[in-house]
Amino acid sequence: MRVLGVDPGLTRCGVGVVEGVAGRPLTMLGVGVVRTAADADLGPRLVAIEQGVEAWLDEYRPELVAVERVFSQHNVRTVMGTAQASAVAMLCAARRGIPVALHTPSEVKAAVTGSGRADKAQVGAMVTRLLRLAAPPKPADAADALALAICHIWRAPAVNRLQQAHAAAKASRPTSHVPVRKVPR
Repeated sequence: MRVLGVDPGLTRCGVGVVEGVAGRPLTMLGVGVVRTAADADLGPRLVAIEQGVEAWLDEYRPELVAVERVFSQHNVRTVMGTAQASAVAMLCAARRGIPVALHTPSEVKAAVTGSGRADKAQVGAMVTRLLRLAAPPKPADAADALALAICHIWRAPAVNRLQQAHAAAKASRPTSHVPVRKVPR
């Protein structure tokens, strides 16, 4: 499985591509950051993120895009920018028919480090170790994007089994038909 991880942000949008399957060593194919100027207008910044994500999709042709799920913070302006960058990444994938998975920051941290409360340095260290890299990817947004891809590759088999079991259970349930009585007026 080849996954493009996206750590959304308006100024720095981390991107990283990981290939592999759960239970086997994973391989990093690429990592980087799509940058925009903090003082630029919103529209051109979103276009720049779109162009950057599209370039990564063109080059690496992932089977899935894993995006960090936006969570509530105290700074509404930061949340809005993150949500806008996230939506751009999801739109780029959807336009191409590529499935999108959303993972919370704590899910990603727990998958990669074993603790949902790990800090950025711990995530970077584990990404470096898991992908057998010489040094942690810089900036942290790039390491976070790789962590998202790793998280999805490791979680996808279990999530797929749960979805299949849910679908099978739903299909095996008898449908109950309650007769509808007409009430005279």
